[in-house]
Amino acid sequence: MPEFDTVPGNWLCLDFTHTLTARYSPDRQELLHNYNDLLAWGLYMRLLTEEEERQLLQVAERHPLEAAKTLENAIRLREAVYRMFYAISEDTKPQEDDMALLNATLARAMSHACILMGEDNFTWDWFEKSDADRLERLSWLVVRSAADLLTSEKLHDVRACAADDCRWLFLDISKNHSRRWCDMQTCGNQAKARKHYSRKKSASTAM
Repeated sequence: MPEFDTVPGNWLCLDFTHTLTARYSPDRQELLHNYNDLLAWGLYMRLLTEEEERQLLQVAERHPLEAAKTLENAIRLREAVYRMFYAISEDTKPQEDDMALLNATLARAMSHACILMGEDNFTWDWFEKSDADRLERLSWLVVRSAADLLTSEKLHDVRACAADDCRWLFLDISKNHSRRWCDMQTCGNQAKARKHYSRKKSASTAM
């Protein structure tokens, strides 16, 4: 099972972009090598129960080509989501192609959306007409999350980590909205160390 990072993006679609790690580094690592990895991420994010994961694994075994295509589409969606929200974090507009992909995926997802009535509340859910539909459920959750964030007042709190070799996306929920790093213990400390080294080097050169 892939080791998914514990640093939260604070919004589901942003967390999904973290399944490609060290995006701008020579050490970048793809965590979604097969459909099973996608289900492992869903379990890690508590989007699936262990029983739901087991059932979807069985569906994927019966329909390997559909499972592979679902993974391919999920990764395409992930990359479009990353580019869109990275652009927004840089105060630029997303690319039209990425918006088109998001809207096409959203239209398909929402055609399967429904509202369930509980004892004292109502909840979103999905109805699936086929095994192929069931395989896509995690992508539907991600694209709906992206749509919710795009139309949320929190949109302009989307940040990209200030480290040039990281640029991890997160929603800045800090009190004064001044968070710069995905994680102070990693990128933040590395940046401080580089700054300290640069100052020492400049001081020694000036002597």
